[in-house]
Amino acid sequence: MSHRPPTPSGRVTSAKIVIAGGFGVGKTTLVGSVSEITPLTTEAIMTSAGVGVDDTRQVPGKTTTTVAMDFGRISIDRDLILYLFGTPGQTRFWFMWDELVRGAIGAVVLVDTRRLADCFAAIDFFEHRRLPYLVAINCFDGMQYHDPQDVRDALAISSDVPVVACDARNRESTKHVLISLVEYVLTMRRSRAVAPA
Repeated sequence: MSHRPPTPSGRVTSAKIVIAGGFGVGKTTLVGSVSEITPLTTEAIMTSAGVGVDDTRQVPGKTTTTVAMDFGRISIDRDLILYLFGTPGQTRFWFMWDELVRGAIGAVVLVDTRRLADCFAAIDFFEHRRLPYLVAINCFDGMQYHDPQDVRDALAISSDVPVVACDARNRESTKHVLISLVEYVLTMRRSRAVAPA
């Protein structure tokens, strides 16, 4: 996305983006890596009450979990601010998703290719609501193990949905994901505007 000059009126545009995905995929990390403000997190210590409810086998060492949302903000350029809302990953907190997506222009579905099935519910959620989304493959350990096209095929998503690789710990990588989503949303809106009625 090119840096645009300020709008003639000097107005700043803001947009809401939702960061979703399975339990322990890196949503809190992604918001924290790119936010220019201290992110608001609702992390809670995982207790024995979660035994048998939260499957931590694939995320050893995870001791906290998001119980409501994460919130951050990033200025993409002088006249565009993105507000980031990270969803909780466990199914018992999904009742909050409808409120979190209200007013969002789009979503990032963060995936861990070792646990690809964990993102199916998020993809279904956004497709059902016709909210534009992209899939971001979180490259744990800095390694991309699967080609984006292979991930697209495994998820059975439309060919127009962007699939990008990222490192949720890296600010520039995360910023690239957000810019890619904004560009995708703008492209979709333009194509709908010129489509015959």
